[in-house]
Amino acid sequence: MERSSLGLKIPEGMIDLLPAELAQLEELEGKAISVCKNWSYQKVATPGLEYRACVEPDADKDDHLYKFFDKNGHILALRPEFTTPIARMVATRQKGGQFPLRFCYSGDVYRNDSARYREFRQVGVELIGSDNDIADAEVIALAIEIMKMLAIKNFQLNLGHNGIFSGLAEEMKFETKVREELEDGIARKDMVKLEKIISSNDLPESAKELLLSLPYLTGKEEVLDKLQSWTHIKPIRKAVESLRTIYLYLKEFGVQDYVSLDLGILRGFSYYTGAIFEGYLPGIGVPLIEGGRYDGLYADFGMNHGATGFAINLGFMLEKAADFELDMADVLVYGQSPGAVIKRCRELRKSGKKVEMALGFLAETDARNLASSRGIALLEKIESNK
Repeated sequence: MERSSLGLKIPEGMIDLLPAELAQLEELEGKAISVCKNWSYQKVATPGLEYRACVEPDADKDDHLYKFFDKNGHILALRPEFTTPIARMVATRQKGGQFPLRFCYSGDVYRNDSARYREFRQVGVELIGSDNDIADAEVIALAIEIMKMLAIKNFQLNLGHNGIFSGLAEEMKFETKVREELEDGIARKDMVKLEKIISSNDLPESAKELLLSLPYLTGKEEVLDKLQSWTHIKPIRKAVESLRTIYLYLKEFGVQDYVSLDLGILRGFSYYTGAIFEGYLPGIGVPLIEGGRYDGLYADFGMNHGATGFAINLGFMLEKAADFELDMADVLVYGQSPGAVIKRCRELRKSGKKVEMALGFLAETDARNLASSRGIALLEKIESNK
């Protein structure tokens, strides 16, 4: 039966990968995981399907999940990220483990939103069982080392802290709706929206000034001095102290030059509680690295563990990576006797050669043309079944 026009398309946000594209993606993925393993992160895997109750426990909250029902009527969801499934795995299978745990992962995630990619390959890490600032510094330094290993140039990593805005919000007793609108305005650096929200709410002038300045508080460590008048608020003071400490550790790791502070970063996932960071490439308006501390997540699974980590979107990196050459066959084998050709191919493959076998008899000219089109340097003609 002939396919309809819809049958010739793929769903919005999904992608096909041709051999060269897939080979390049897998090379990036392999190199990234090798760096993680060198830092003592062990690779784990979680299912592509999770119960909705795991990845989005608030049934009344808007989400971007691909959802459907199983035969028992339970709502399932395609995995939108790895952090929460790994927390579930730790809570159910590693409760008596020796902490801290260092895990890395790679796999596809799915998000039903308006972004260009709704399916994309992630690699990332989770460092579970430490609330020390040095753990945050370690994962940030590791993210940078991965970017360096992958020869991704001109990337910039921005570091912030959720405690700055959340501390101000608690002090000012923002209503939930106002808080959410302010978060969105600051995160998007939408000054029109931000000014509108601030002008329509009765706030002290000093609070208005801080909220309007957050999107612009970027740079090196001296940016933190501009919060000095707010450090009487405990969460803000702790956030400033934490950022200073992390920044110092990053200098010890030798990666401080890659990092700028951005006090206007506010991450989309609700579980982030402390230091947060994003990595950007020129020409791409969304972060390709997203990470931070999420000390409250494990409490949802009945465990008291601080944790931090990050994920890298390899799809964006694929766009910026240099042209990739496929690892083609070493030799093309052809001849008149199928049995002899098969036998020779087996011998060559056993010796470690990559072999392409001609399917049917080829004239010498046709064999040379085929090898040339495939980028195969050697030809071997089998004359008879010996």
